[in-house]
Amino acid sequence: MSTSPRSPHGGTVLQVGPLKSSLAQILRDDYAAYVLPDEADGRGEFLSTHGQEITAVVTSGRTGVDAGLMSALPKLGAIVNFGVGYDTTDVDAAAERGVAVSNTPDVLTDCVADTAVGLMIDVMRQFSAADRYVRAGRWPVDGMYPLTRQVSNTRVGIIGLGRIGSAIAKRLIAFGCTISYHNRHRIDDSPFEYVSSAEELAGRVDVLVVAAAGGPGTRKLVDRKVIAALGVDGYLVNIARGSVVDEEALVEALRAGRLAGAGLDVFADEPNVPEELSAMDNVVVLPHVGSGTVQTRAAMEALTLRNLESFLATGALVTPVPMPAKASG
Repeated sequence: MSTSPRSPHGGTVLQVGPLKSSLAQILRDDYAAYVLPDEADGRGEFLSTHGQEITAVVTSGRTGVDAGLMSALPKLGAIVNFGVGYDTTDVDAAAERGVAVSNTPDVLTDCVADTAVGLMIDVMRQFSAADRYVRAGRWPVDGMYPLTRQVSNTRVGIIGLGRIGSAIAKRLIAFGCTISYHNRHRIDDSPFEYVSSAEELAGRVDVLVVAAAGGPGTRKLVDRKVIAALGVDGYLVNIARGSVVDEEALVEALRAGRLAGAGLDVFADEPNVPEELSAMDNVVVLPHVGSGTVQTRAAMEALTLRNLESFLATGALVTPVPMPAKASG
């Protein structure tokens, strides 16, 4: 088997999962990248034939690279991720194998923060539901749309005051909102009140915004207790990962009237959205479009390619993610 680089940039590149069409085209044209087959039989045959060649993988936060795939790529040196979230990649396995991982931070912060604020406004003022009310011809028949909730001057709790959470807070200050937050650790120079648990934070606010990273450490962080603490007058907004919220508990609370509403851009089993959520007028559902603008996706693509090119040329990534320490022994 030939082990010479397939890419003119050096190394051999593999695309794993669907990517932005222009990025996939560049990978094919400029890097002669392979594409991992979706079906099990084709994937097994491909890995048996080409697995030994692959030095870099390009994927997205919706697909990622698990430990099994890594084991089939013995020369893999880097996993280049299109997107800020990388919880679908097994970073523990990557660290054990000495495989570096990158993502695309910062370039999507503004658009995701805009989406969070848009969801908050929409679910509290019920603009989407009111739009459907007019389109259904109900205004002349049923009269004025019912009163909704004010957005300005509300109390907002943010779970995850990182880049995106901070950008959300900055926007909401302009609305006169009072901001508090919960993180794994207190941020020393933050002007906002730190709350030591998600449940306590939920009990203090009108709106709970989820901006925490995904992964095992935050799985169902917003659980039944947190949702109960948010209460009948509370709203939940999630632009992080569907895994951070106990979706079953959320549906139950909304169905029983124990929560005022929810604005959701992410779900536990995308692209599948619980039918009950789609049927509720006090729920706004978006198809994971938080960073979905022309400008942001172009910037994400450019940073993805910078990471790939840097790794192939120097062995270093431009925006590597923090990796867990390798187990000793």
